[in-house]
Amino acid sequence: MLQYQIIPVTPFQQNCTLFWCDETKQAAVIDPGGDIDKIIQAVEENNLTLCKILLTHAHIDHAGATQDIVDRFSIPIEGPHKEDQFWIDLIPEQIELFGFSQVEKFSPDRWLDQGDRVQFGHIELEVYFCPGHTPGHIVFFHRESKLAQVGDVLFRGSVGRTDFPKGDQATLIKSIKENLLPLGDEVQFIPGHGPMGTFGEERISNPYLVLE
Repeated sequence: MLQYQIIPVTPFQQNCTLFWCDETKQAAVIDPGGDIDKIIQAVEENNLTLCKILLTHAHIDHAGATQDIVDRFSIPIEGPHKEDQFWIDLIPEQIELFGFSQVEKFSPDRWLDQGDRVQFGHIELEVYFCPGHTPGHIVFFHRESKLAQVGDVLFRGSVGRTDFPKGDQATLIKSIKENLLPLGDEVQFIPGHGPMGTFGEERISNPYLVLE
């Protein structure tokens, strides 16, 4: 059974998330943007073995602590899609733009794409390619739990920004409507920031989806 804990990190209160297998205690950390001590504390408090880092995209508030965790735990990085190499290359500029302290560049061990799977313990997550907020954004979905970690694609009542370089709102809305909403109204999602929601609620009431 999948268990999870949301760990808000960085001044942007980004929803870094621990996913783990209840049986084996093997875990993956999704979008470790910073505050590595908070992440390690959650791993230790739940008696977990951290096995991999999963990235929805390469904005610094989602990926800033990635290399620090690799250095500490010697685990692989999976994700995002290869198109987000663009944002990894811009980490020095992101540090200045968003006011972060020094962040190390990292190199994913495995780029992810539509239809891929990631595994830890007895948990398997499906990968959906959802560009628009960034060109290489992906989403992780656990079908049995009807739970998705959507990064900055979708929020309660809103969607991800598209005014950054290589962002595109039409592409983002298409990603949501063609990849996420068909997964089912009952699916709960963990966004990159703010409270959880369901795809059904957003399909009916999210102004960006209703008006498009």
